[in-house]
Amino acid sequence: MSTATTTDTTTVVLGDRPLTIDEVVAVARHHAPVAISDAAWERVRAARSIIEGLAEDSVAHYGVSTGFGALATTHIPLDKRARLQRSLVRSHAAGAGPEVEEEVVRALMLLRVQTLATGRTGIREETLRLYLALLQHGISPVVHEYGSLGCSGDLSPLSHCALTLMGEGRVRVGGGDETDAAAALADAGLAPVELHEKEGLALINGTDGMLGMLCLAVHDLRHLLAAADIATAMSVEGLLGTDDVFAADLQALRPQPGQALSAANMRAVLSDSAIRDSHRDPAACTRVQDAYSLRCAPQVHGGARDTVEHAATIAGYELAAAIDNPVVTLDGRVESNGNFHGAPIAYVLDFLAIVAADVASMSERRTDRFLDAKRSNGLPPFLAEDPGTDSGLMIAQYTAAGMVSEMKRLAAPASVDSIPSSAMQEDHVSMGWGGARKLRRSVDALSRVIGIELYTAARGIALRAPLRPAPATAAVIATLAEHGVGGPGPDRFTSPDLAAAHLAVVDGSVRAAAESVTGPLN
Repeated sequence: MSTATTTDTTTVVLGDRPLTIDEVVAVARHHAPVAISDAAWERVRAARSIIEGLAEDSVAHYGVSTGFGALATTHIPLDKRARLQRSLVRSHAAGAGPEVEEEVVRALMLLRVQTLATGRTGIREETLRLYLALLQHGISPVVHEYGSLGCSGDLSPLSHCALTLMGEGRVRVGGGDETDAAAALADAGLAPVELHEKEGLALINGTDGMLGMLCLAVHDLRHLLAAADIATAMSVEGLLGTDDVFAADLQALRPQPGQALSAANMRAVLSDSAIRDSHRDPAACTRVQDAYSLRCAPQVHGGARDTVEHAATIAGYELAAAIDNPVVTLDGRVESNGNFHGAPIAYVLDFLAIVAADVASMSERRTDRFLDAKRSNGLPPFLAEDPGTDSGLMIAQYTAAGMVSEMKRLAAPASVDSIPSSAMQEDHVSMGWGGARKLRRSVDALSRVIGIELYTAARGIALRAPLRPAPATAAVIATLAEHGVGGPGPDRFTSPDLAAAHLAVVDGSVRAAAESVTGPLN
């Protein structure tokens, strides 16, 4: 999901403090410029001097003068160490399958550069400057869908990036056609590097891919849950539901923070609705309670919000980390560790896939209510112009249902699986990369399901004329129309309407339209 195409011009400075989720998104998605602080360069040089001292030691040091993984006890003589680093990167660049998105590649590159800039990895300044230059010049290595088990870091994806530093492999420049890394470097006035002791491990031993995708997902889900609140309010309005259940004092009886925020959004969007006022008199409205998909939306959306914020907390911890193995400690030791295991990230990636599926499932149920004349409180079947001759939005609901069904399958956790690797040295892995990949598909589907609900609610509300909708609703419906979403009438080619509604969700127009009336939503 991409929420904009403009370039952010605020420079993100690396090395002195943890990055924020918004900074990761700014660089990965919007190509914000990046730099490394002077203090960070000093730490990089100091750590490298420690590694170079160990390289001359007669005692074997993992990753400096030994092989890797199950070959960690194999001593490598000095004259073979450059080859050792090349071999590590080449052999580990073993990705397969479709190419992953540019924003994912840029996110994992940014996070690796940030870790390298902490001075905890022993990378050479020359190598780090080239890595930074790849981000600055928009050179994105081609990384593939499969290859990471989420332990010992995202080895294969990061190795494809490290390969570019050696002038090997394939890249894209500025999102353009695939080309040779060597040619792209030359065109940018850059020269490849020969990796020295420890640098291969420093370049590939991190959780950067899964963390980058977690940051993007948290950012997008925060936005989508506000859009889901707007869509819910419009559905409540169009289905002649009640907003009384969203009252602040009722929500306070169950002090879940996300629930209160979602309910407040729904109240704000429904404010001053003539449609709502038309059935406020108990004598005119005999329904006692709305269906759960209307009445309990703040509880579901709120639980999703709180889960997203838990995931953001975990992401924040990881953004403050320096993941490598071995690592250069603050007091100058070089120590092996297990911080590359992706379990903490993998768990919350799975949590987010669960809540995304549940929010989408509830959205689809509201869409379906609009189309059933027995449950829509007076609307025509399928919101069709001429039911029978016209099918209305019948198949739009099928589309939403199909995506929700897939999202339920994607909600099966990846983190409970583990396939041992590296001759049983890596005998438990997180599968966090796989969890992140399926979450991206789920987030995209959620944005489309919400778009379909908005499209349906807008048509249902229009069919309530001459009753006027809430001012915020009217602003959203106008924005949908500006994006090309059609209103009531004879059947038309539906797919472009769904695409237009989806775009209005992900580019922020729906939220901006509502907020033009309500003020900032949660």
